Amino acid sequence: MPGPGAVTILGIDPGLTVTGYGLIVAEGSSHRALDFGVIRPPAKAPLPERLLRIHESLLDIIDEHKPAEVAVEDFIVGHTRAAVAIGEARAAAALAAARSALPVSFYKPAEVKQFVTSYGRGSKEQVALMVQALLGMPEPPAPADAADALAVAVCHALKRGADARLAAVAPPGASPRQAQRGRRL
Repeated sequence: MPGPGAVTILGIDPGLTVTGYGLIVAEGSSHRALDFGVIRPPAKAPLPERLLRIHESLLDIIDEHKPAEVAVEDFIVGHTRAAVAIGEARAAAALAAARSALPVSFYKPAEVKQFVTSYGRGSKEQVALMVQALLGMPEPPAPADAADALAVAVCHALKRGADARLAAVAPPGASPRQAQRGRRL
């Protein structure tokens, strides 16, 4: 059971054929995996049915684990076909979060890799190994879509921690952008 200062975060790696999900508990600078896996809608099902399956499965996960925040991997600009497919699955994920009145944050793949591996072009294997290390897991999470979803959740936890530290050093009334510039204000 998470402590009083802990927050449960649901990370989602959206896809029409496989949607990964990962739940972590973030408590200060400590993070641990709570649950992870994949949603595999029937491959030959019509698009609306696959989206419904993703949406309903995420609602079930939200209902079971009661996360406080949701983080979703965004699509890569420039890959039109992939962006459309991921965008549809992303919408199903965002709708599930909205129906549950949960705040949603979106992260580009390079941003997730940057936060998790310190390198915006890390391989899937590097991401899985870093997720394993950051969450203190006995082995790298699998399959890759679940590992990516955990990485999205970790990225969100690290970013929200960084934002909180910046807010603590910013002068009163400073905007988030001003806070990023720190004490130079």
